[in-house]
Amino acid sequence: MAFTRPVDEVFACQHVLVRRGSKLLLADLSWSVRAGQRWVILGPNGAGKTTLLQLAAAALFPTAGSVHLLGEELGAVDLVELKPRIGWASSAILNNLPVGESVANVVLTGAYGVTGRWREKYEVVDEFRGAQLLKAWGLDALANRTFGTLSEGERKRTLIARALMSDPELLLLDEPGAGLDLGGREDLVQRLAILAFDSKAPAQLLVTHHVEEIPPGFTHALLLRQGQVVAQGSIDQTLTSTFLSQTFDLPIKVTQLAGRYLAQRAG
Repeated sequence: MAFTRPVDEVFACQHVLVRRGSKLLLADLSWSVRAGQRWVILGPNGAGKTTLLQLAAAALFPTAGSVHLLGEELGAVDLVELKPRIGWASSAILNNLPVGESVANVVLTGAYGVTGRWREKYEVVDEFRGAQLLKAWGLDALANRTFGTLSEGERKRTLIARALMSDPELLLLDEPGAGLDLGGREDLVQRLAILAFDSKAPAQLLVTHHVEEIPPGFTHALLLRQGQVVAQGSIDQTLTSTFLSQTFDLPIKVTQLAGRYLAQRAG
Protein backbone atom coordinates (compact mmCIF):
# COMPACT_ATOMS: atom_id res chain seq x y z
CA MET A 1 0.00 0.00 0.00
CA ALA A 2 1.35 3.46 -0.92
CA PHE A 3 2.37 5.68 1.97
CA THR A 4 0.26 8.85 2.21
CA ARG A 5 1.88 11.83 3.90
CA PRO A 6 -0.22 13.89 6.34
CA VAL A 7 -1.85 16.83 4.57
CA ASP A 8 -0.74 19.24 7.27
CA GLU A 9 2.91 18.26 7.02
CA VAL A 10 4.73 21.11 5.27
CA PHE A 11 8.29 19.78 5.55
CA ALA A 12 9.79 16.43 6.43
CA CYS A 13 13.19 14.82 6.06
CA GLN A 14 13.97 11.21 6.82
CA HIS A 15 17.51 9.92 7.41
CA VAL A 16 18.91 12.81 5.40
CA LEU A 17 22.60 13.05 4.71
CA VAL A 18 24.24 15.99 2.94
CA ARG A 19 27.87 15.75 1.90
CA ARG A 20 30.07 18.24 0.08
CA GLY A 21 33.29 16.60 -0.95
CA SER A 22 34.66 14.88 2.11
CA LYS A 23 32.71 17.11 4.53
CA LEU A 24 29.49 15.83 6.08
CA LEU A 25 27.07 18.73 6.61
CA LEU A 26 24.03 16.76 7.81
CA ALA A 27 24.12 13.21 9.12
CA ASP A 28 21.08 10.89 9.41
CA LEU A 29 18.73 13.78 10.21
CA SER A 30 15.00 13.11 10.57
CA TRP A 31 12.59 15.95 11.33
CA SER A 32 9.12 17.16 10.38
CA VAL A 33 7.19 20.44 10.50
CA ARG A 34 3.42 20.77 10.43
CA ALA A 35 1.19 23.63 9.40
CA GLY A 36 0.81 26.24 12.12
CA GLN A 37 4.09 25.39 13.81
CA ARG A 38 6.83 27.98 14.36
CA TRP A 39 10.28 26.41 14.71
CA VAL A 40 13.55 28.00 15.76
CA ILE A 41 16.74 26.24 14.64
CA LEU A 42 19.78 26.79 16.85
CA GLY A 43 23.34 25.55 16.83
CA PRO A 44 26.97 26.69 16.61
CA ASN A 45 28.68 27.66 13.36
CA GLY A 46 28.95 24.65 11.08
CA ALA A 47 26.10 22.79 12.77
CA GLY A 48 24.13 22.46 9.52
CA LYS A 49 21.46 25.11 10.11
CA THR A 50 21.75 26.89 6.77
CA THR A 51 22.13 23.58 4.92
CA LEU A 52 18.86 22.40 6.45
CA LEU A 53 17.14 25.63 5.47
CA GLN A 54 18.40 25.21 1.89
CA LEU A 55 16.71 21.81 1.80
CA ALA A 56 13.49 23.41 3.02
CA ALA A 57 13.84 26.06 0.31
CA ALA A 58 14.24 23.41 -2.40
CA ALA A 59 17.61 25.01 -3.13
CA LEU A 60 19.61 21.89 -2.28
CA PHE A 61 19.11 18.16 -2.75
CA PRO A 62 20.19 15.60 -0.14
CA THR A 63 23.04 13.21 -0.82
CA ALA A 64 20.95 10.46 0.76
CA GLY A 65 17.57 10.19 2.46
CA SER A 66 14.26 11.76 1.48
CA VAL A 67 12.83 15.27 1.72
CA HIS A 68 9.15 16.12 1.34
CA LEU A 69 7.96 19.69 0.87
CA LEU A 70 4.29 20.66 0.95
CA GLY A 71 3.24 17.13 0.14
CA GLU A 72 5.74 16.70 -2.70
CA GLU A 73 8.96 14.70 -2.77
CA LEU A 74 12.04 16.74 -3.55
CA GLY A 75 13.52 15.37 -6.76
CA ALA A 76 10.16 14.20 -8.10
CA VAL A 77 8.37 17.54 -8.44
CA ASP A 78 8.60 20.56 -10.74
CA LEU A 79 10.50 23.18 -8.72
CA VAL A 80 8.97 25.98 -10.80
CA GLU A 81 5.60 25.09 -9.30
CA LEU A 82 6.91 24.34 -5.81
CA LYS A 83 9.15 27.33 -5.06
CA PRO A 84 6.45 30.05 -5.14
CA ARG A 85 4.78 28.21 -2.25
CA ILE A 86 7.90 28.78 -0.12
CA GLY A 87 8.94 32.21 1.15
CA TRP A 88 12.69 32.55 1.80
CA ALA A 89 14.26 35.59 3.48
CA SER A 90 18.01 35.19 3.45
CA SER A 91 21.02 37.45 3.07
CA ALA A 92 22.12 34.96 0.39
CA ILE A 93 19.77 36.63 -2.10
CA LEU A 94 20.85 40.21 -1.33
CA ASN A 95 23.44 40.27 -4.10
CA ASN A 96 20.77 39.25 -6.61
CA LEU A 97 18.51 42.23 -5.87
CA PRO A 98 19.15 45.38 -7.96
CA VAL A 99 20.37 48.16 -5.67
CA GLY A 100 18.56 50.70 -7.85
CA GLU A 101 15.16 49.00 -7.58
CA SER A 102 12.54 50.71 -5.44
CA VAL A 103 11.58 49.08 -2.15
CA ALA A 104 8.00 48.74 -3.39
CA ASN A 105 9.18 46.82 -6.46
CA VAL A 106 11.55 44.60 -4.48
CA VAL A 107 8.58 43.50 -2.38
CA LEU A 108 6.21 43.22 -5.34
CA THR A 109 8.53 41.01 -7.41
CA GLY A 110 8.35 38.41 -4.66
CA ALA A 111 4.98 37.44 -6.15
CA TYR A 112 6.80 35.86 -9.10
CA GLY A 113 10.07 35.08 -7.35
CA VAL A 114 12.04 37.31 -9.72
CA THR A 115 14.78 39.65 -8.55
CA GLY A 116 13.85 42.76 -10.51
CA ARG A 117 10.85 44.25 -12.21
CA TRP A 118 10.98 43.52 -15.93
CA ARG A 119 8.07 42.71 -18.25
CA GLU A 120 5.88 40.76 -15.85
CA LYS A 121 2.42 42.21 -15.20
CA TYR A 122 0.87 42.48 -11.76
CA GLU A 123 -2.79 42.43 -10.87
CA VAL A 124 -4.50 45.01 -8.66
CA VAL A 125 -4.61 42.38 -5.91
CA ASP A 126 -0.81 42.10 -6.11
CA GLU A 127 -0.39 45.86 -5.77
CA PHE A 128 -2.77 45.85 -2.79
CA ARG A 129 -0.95 42.99 -1.05
CA GLY A 130 2.38 44.69 -1.64
CA ALA A 131 1.09 47.89 -0.05
CA GLN A 132 -0.23 45.93 2.94
CA LEU A 133 3.11 44.23 3.47
CA LEU A 134 5.01 47.51 3.19
CA LYS A 135 2.83 48.92 5.96
CA ALA A 136 2.99 45.80 8.16
CA TRP A 137 6.79 45.80 8.06
CA GLY A 138 7.23 49.53 8.59
CA LEU A 139 8.33 50.19 5.01
CA ASP A 140 5.49 52.27 3.60
CA ALA A 141 7.41 55.53 4.05
CA LEU A 142 10.34 53.95 2.20
CA ALA A 143 8.36 52.59 -0.76
CA ASN A 144 10.01 54.88 -3.31
CA ARG A 145 13.51 54.66 -1.86
CA THR A 146 16.01 52.53 -3.73
CA PHE A 147 16.93 49.25 -2.09
CA GLY A 148 20.63 50.07 -2.04
CA THR A 149 20.09 53.08 0.24
CA LEU A 150 18.42 51.13 3.06
CA SER A 151 19.89 50.42 6.47
CA GLU A 152 20.56 46.82 7.49
CA GLY A 153 17.35 46.63 9.49
CA GLU A 154 15.30 48.09 6.64
CA ARG A 155 16.81 45.63 4.19
CA LYS A 156 16.00 42.68 6.48
CA ARG A 157 12.39 43.81 6.80
CA THR A 158 12.16 44.28 3.04
CA LEU A 159 13.38 40.71 2.48
CA ILE A 160 10.73 39.33 4.85
CA ALA A 161 7.95 41.37 3.23
CA ARG A 162 9.15 40.13 -0.15
CA ALA A 163 9.17 36.51 1.07
CA LEU A 164 5.53 36.89 2.16
CA MET A 165 4.41 38.41 -1.14
CA SER A 166 3.46 35.08 -2.74
CA ASP A 167 1.34 34.15 0.29
CA PRO A 168 3.55 31.10 0.94
CA GLU A 169 2.69 27.99 2.91
CA LEU A 170 6.16 27.86 4.45
CA LEU A 171 8.29 30.85 5.50
CA LEU A 172 12.06 30.47 5.98
CA LEU A 173 13.95 33.12 7.95
CA ASP A 174 17.73 32.78 7.81
CA GLU A 175 19.32 34.81 10.63
CA PRO A 176 17.06 37.86 10.19
CA GLY A 177 18.58 39.55 13.27
CA ALA A 178 22.20 39.26 12.13
CA GLY A 179 23.99 42.61 11.94
CA LEU A 180 21.22 44.61 13.59
CA ASP A 181 21.73 47.02 16.46
CA LEU A 182 19.64 46.69 19.62
CA GLY A 183 16.83 48.91 18.37
CA GLY A 184 16.65 47.18 15.00
CA ARG A 185 16.67 43.75 16.61
CA GLU A 186 13.89 44.57 19.06
CA ASP A 187 11.73 46.12 16.33
CA LEU A 188 12.21 43.02 14.19
CA VAL A 189 11.48 40.60 17.04
CA GLN A 190 8.24 42.46 17.81
CA ARG A 191 7.10 42.28 14.18
CA LEU A 192 8.03 38.60 13.94
CA ALA A 193 6.06 37.92 17.12
CA ILE A 194 2.96 39.48 15.53
CA LEU A 195 3.46 37.19 12.54
CA ALA A 196 4.03 34.16 14.77
CA PHE A 197 0.75 34.72 16.62
CA ASP A 198 -1.20 35.20 13.37
CA SER A 199 -3.20 32.01 12.86
CA LYS A 200 -3.38 32.69 9.11
CA ALA A 201 0.39 33.03 8.74
CA PRO A 202 2.41 30.18 7.20
CA ALA A 203 4.50 27.67 9.09
CA GLN A 204 7.80 29.31 10.00
CA LEU A 205 11.41 28.16 10.34
CA LEU A 206 13.80 30.65 11.95
CA VAL A 207 17.56 30.13 12.03
CA THR A 208 19.46 32.13 14.63
CA HIS A 209 22.56 31.97 16.81
CA HIS A 210 21.00 33.82 19.74
CA VAL A 211 18.04 32.82 21.91
CA GLU A 212 17.39 36.53 22.55
CA GLU A 213 16.26 36.80 18.91
CA ILE A 214 13.49 34.20 19.29
CA PRO A 215 10.13 35.99 19.05
CA PRO A 216 7.31 35.16 21.44
CA GLY A 217 4.85 32.84 19.72
CA PHE A 218 7.40 30.32 18.48
CA THR A 219 6.24 26.84 19.38
CA HIS A 220 9.10 24.42 18.70
CA ALA A 221 12.89 24.22 18.66
CA LEU A 222 15.48 22.12 16.84
CA LEU A 223 19.03 22.04 18.22
CA LEU A 224 21.86 20.93 15.91
CA ARG A 225 25.51 20.13 16.45
CA GLN A 226 27.91 18.84 13.78
CA GLY A 227 25.05 18.03 11.44
CA GLN A 228 23.12 15.96 13.95
CA VAL A 229 20.08 16.56 16.14
CA VAL A 230 20.78 17.22 19.80
CA ALA A 231 17.12 17.76 20.68
CA GLN A 232 13.83 18.65 19.01
CA GLY A 233 10.29 19.26 20.18
CA SER A 234 8.17 21.87 21.94
CA ILE A 235 10.20 24.96 22.68
CA ASP A 236 9.79 24.85 26.47
CA GLN A 237 10.99 21.25 26.66
CA THR A 238 13.81 21.67 24.14
CA LEU A 239 15.27 25.09 24.85
CA THR A 240 16.68 24.10 28.22
CA SER A 241 20.00 24.69 29.94
CA THR A 242 20.89 21.01 29.58
CA PHE A 243 20.23 20.76 25.84
CA LEU A 244 21.79 24.13 25.00
CA SER A 245 24.89 23.21 26.99
CA GLN A 246 25.19 20.00 24.95
CA THR A 247 24.59 21.91 21.71
CA PHE A 248 27.28 24.53 22.28
CA ASP A 249 29.62 22.36 24.39
CA LEU A 250 29.57 25.00 27.10
CA PRO A 251 27.73 25.29 30.43
CA ILE A 252 24.76 27.55 29.63
CA LYS A 253 21.94 28.78 31.80
CA VAL A 254 18.64 29.59 30.09
CA THR A 255 16.00 31.84 31.63
CA GLN A 256 12.69 33.27 30.44
CA LEU A 257 11.30 36.75 30.91
CA ALA A 258 8.01 38.03 29.48
CA GLY A 259 7.96 35.39 26.75
CA ARG A 260 11.59 35.98 25.74
CA TYR A 261 14.57 33.70 26.27
CA LEU A 262 17.93 34.70 27.75
CA ALA A 263 21.13 32.64 27.78
CA GLN A 264 24.43 33.13 29.52
CA ARG A 265 27.38 31.03 30.58
CA ALA A 266 26.67 29.17 33.77
CA GLY A 267 29.02 29.40 36.73
